[in-house]
Amino acid sequence: MTAIREFRIHRFGGPEVLQADEVEPSLPDASQVLVAVKAASVNPVDFKIRNGKYPAVKEDRLPYTLGRDVSGVVEKCGAQATAFKVGDEVFGMVGINGGGYAEKAVLDQKGLARKPAALDDVHAAAIPLAGQTAWQGLFRHGQLKAGQSVLIHGGSGGVGHFAVQFAKAKGARVLTTVSTDNVNFARSLGADVVIDYKTQRFEDHASDLDMVFDLIDGETRERSWPLLKRGGVLVSTLTDPSQDKAKQHGVRALRYTVEADGAELAEIAELVTAGKVKPHVAKTFSLERAPRR
Repeated sequence: MTAIREFRIHRFGGPEVLQADEVEPSLPDASQVLVAVKAASVNPVDFKIRNGKYPAVKEDRLPYTLGRDVSGVVEKCGAQATAFKVGDEVFGMVGINGGGYAEKAVLDQKGLARKPAALDDVHAAAIPLAGQTAWQGLFRHGQLKAGQSVLIHGGSGGVGHFAVQFAKAKGARVLTTVSTDNVNFARSLGADVVIDYKTQRFEDHASDLDMVFDLIDGETRERSWPLLKRGGVLVSTLTDPSQDKAKQHGVRALRYTVEADGAELAEIAELVTAGKVKPHVAKTFSLERAPRR
């Protein structure tokens, strides 16, 4: 098989450690799919891995190909990967072994979904990791339901902007904190209450909440506990919330890590196709410019 380019790190550090390598492409195992990559996203986890600050990726995993989610075309299927066929346009989240910053990547079929026909590869690649992080936080762990209220801290970021749209699409009352520059953007996403944390105290605008989706941590989290109603939940992607604080306020609290789930991704794709959710992309780069991102 012809060699492909992968952008890998051989040591941890700044952007300069990312380099193009010519490698033999991996072949899919029984339940995996080889995808010809058309677009891959840039997520905060990529910076953490590159800098050596992501616990799951140590030196023993080097060299390491960055990139956690992709959009592309199925090129080869493993013997048990019967959900897709060669030529299918798909998008999904790459496992912790990475591999998105490459001309071809191997993904487990359970982490893939068919790409919406109306969505280009760039916007499709922006969805899997950030979108599923938002989805699982709200619905799998937060168990958010229609008619409930949720405060999303950091509603203009990658995960946050999906969370605002998902919660609204499912019938929740959505409050979110953003910086001054992002107030109009958050409103355009459909948030019911947009709080400029630089000029407003969110405690003055939120109370009796069913859920706090904490994407900020620190003082913001500490100030959020009293805003939850008894039986509510605080969900975070960051540090473990204090169980003592949760007990004190009569709520649940948890931290989670996103998991690849093609079925959930397909649900997200339906919302995108219906026009209820739109992924926003700030910038795009060619693969050759990956080291400068």
